[in-house]
Amino acid sequence: MYHFQPAICYSGYRQGQSPRNHVFPTDHEVLEDLKHLETFVKHIRMYDTSYHVKQVCRLIETHHIDLKIMLGVEPKGELDNPHCHFGGRHTTEAIEQHKILNYQQLDEMIDIAKTYDQIVFAVSIGNENTSDWHPNLMPESSLVDHVQYVKSKINKPVTFCEGQYFWLHNKTLANVVDVISIHSYPQWQSLQLQDAIEKTKNDILETKDTFPNKPIIITEFGWATKANHQMILDEANETNQAIYLNAIYAYLKEMDMLAYLFEAYDETWKGSDNKDEQEKHWGIFNEDRTPKLWQKEKLKFELSHLNKD
Repeated sequence: MYHFQPAICYSGYRQGQSPRNHVFPTDHEVLEDLKHLETFVKHIRMYDTSYHVKQVCRLIETHHIDLKIMLGVEPKGELDNPHCHFGGRHTTEAIEQHKILNYQQLDEMIDIAKTYDQIVFAVSIGNENTSDWHPNLMPESSLVDHVQYVKSKINKPVTFCEGQYFWLHNKTLANVVDVISIHSYPQWQSLQLQDAIEKTKNDILETKDTFPNKPIIITEFGWATKANHQMILDEANETNQAIYLNAIYAYLKEMDMLAYLFEAYDETWKGSDNKDEQEKHWGIFNEDRTPKLWQKEKLKFELSHLNKD
């Protein structure tokens, strides 16, 4: 079920569009993306229960697009996080309200999964909500409750998506999820390219060694092509992205492991006004859908073999 297949994280927001101001891609734009993605991946991952997610599910079903989707939610913080200076502080009253809203989100995700049963592959009850920088920090006990709640409602694999380090030290949640979903981002640790490749490989091996009897997938890995001072600037480029992805994909095939590449298209709405901020530049395609180097090289290879035939 979790064998190697091409998979990618997808968000369809283009220039001038953003979930912040509720300006969503059109059906035409999303359908264009889905038909494009269908040519080289089998699975996509999305993160919330917004109009955009329902739009994607509807278009996949209506147009018989050959893609399976991992659904997700974005829980509101149930812990006050003084370490986060961009929305991490929550009063006791707010936290109690968040607990109610979080179950409402889970119910909405469950409804989508039931409505699009043939399309939905798995569901996640959160994304990086235990990382100390996160504005919506969640206690492990709530995440365990959320997993058990969703599992009681639908017959889909239920997971939580978080950095690899978390899983090594939080066995309680690991025991209740159906599959452990890890993230590996060595660029954030200021590692140079070859060390970064080895770090992602080690993340996989260490998690497998820790949980030998548990399915493990990667729900985010990738290489930013531009960056600010938070990363090594010279390492963030399209050449390094191509080298990193080629190396990791070869390893994933060897390990026969499902992994969602982050991400399909650049998202310039993210982050600050700094146009080079890394949050905007994880895509293997630019925001205008033109390919970056890794995809250009793949296209050249495919065309050369087509011409030989």
